[in-house]
Amino acid sequence: MRIAINAAFLSQGGMGGLETYTRELVAALSRRRDIELVLLLSSTLADDRLARMAEVALLPLDPRRRLDWVRADQLEVPRLAHRLGVELVHSLASTGPTWGRVRRVVTVHDLAFARFPRTHFGPRALGMALLVPAAARTAARVIVPSRATRDEVVRLLRVPSERVDVVPEGLGQVPVTATSSPAEALSKSAPGERSSASTHDLPSALSARLAAAPRPVALSVSAKRPHKNLERLIRAIALIPRERRPLLVLPGYPTPYERELEQLAERTGIGDHVVFLGWLPPEQLEAVYRIAWLFVFPSLYEGFGLPVLEAMARGVPVATSDRASLPEVAGPAALYFDPLSEASIAASIERLLFDRELAAALRRAGLERARRFSWDACAEATVASYRAALAETPAT
Repeated sequence: MRIAINAAFLSQGGMGGLETYTRELVAALSRRRDIELVLLLSSTLADDRLARMAEVALLPLDPRRRLDWVRADQLEVPRLAHRLGVELVHSLASTGPTWGRVRRVVTVHDLAFARFPRTHFGPRALGMALLVPAAARTAARVIVPSRATRDEVVRLLRVPSERVDVVPEGLGQVPVTATSSPAEALSKSAPGERSSASTHDLPSALSARLAAAPRPVALSVSAKRPHKNLERLIRAIALIPRERRPLLVLPGYPTPYERELEQLAERTGIGDHVVFLGWLPPEQLEAVYRIAWLFVFPSLYEGFGLPVLEAMARGVPVATSDRASLPEVAGPAALYFDPLSEASIAASIERLLFDRELAAALRRAGLERARRFSWDACAEATVASYRAALAETPAT
């Protein structure tokens, strides 16, 4: 099979889970011998490592300009795919061409744009509301990362269930060792004991804060969007008595909503207990994971919840929301809370801080859970979806 991967949307760094999905899936697909890949990339990525994995066709666009991306998706991708002689185009970013002679598959990661309209800002919000349903309804197959997302695609987008394939994501290569992680070592300290973990390679803002007042670290890696529920997380941290309160560290690419969160932290009197970090390069994010006592993920809605598995794979005990796909992905390896209850979130954080046996048990369970997810398995199921699309549905 000759397959075109539509990654016209991709820019380097700062795209979170969507970029991880694209890079890891392409790497896994490129290792297979039963398909021939052609990558449709922005010309801004001509020197990117992805361009060395397969044949590449460059599109003259800057994906940071949304209208440029939409124009390429809807006009240039279907024409280019036909000229390249591919059998199928797989669009990876929930949108994709809605016409063309070549059969189409689209991955829809979630329906946050419909469930939580404030997820996206400005013209992108309108674009998602129009383009995602159109891509899903006109594609031969729709790939989703969880059963929860499949059910919503069927119900909200009115896509027949037999055209929707559940393909869980993977983890890629993560630094997990057989020895105790710093998170486990920290969990063995007496409650309230200051950490002596190294701050080497940490972002300067975090390193300075820890140097001034060392304390346990509660980590939450998340884009700054309303449905991520960071507002309630901040309020939950404020409920924890100051002498027991961890330092809440919030990496993730910024949005206009971040300023509201910063103001909330100041109003609730915990500005010195919250560190806002933007997108971090991999080596700095790994350094943050190494000093984290726990990972807390209060999201109201996730199509998959890759950050939860990434924390588990690094030996960090996880407390997470009991909503959407998160229980499906994390299984019995996480401590769950009601994301609408600040008291419930706070209680879970305190349990992982001070119940060392529970933290150690969840660390072990998380490591085992994370091992179940791989990009090679994701690629295998993705290719099965391609075969179904080519066998069952004519191009439109």
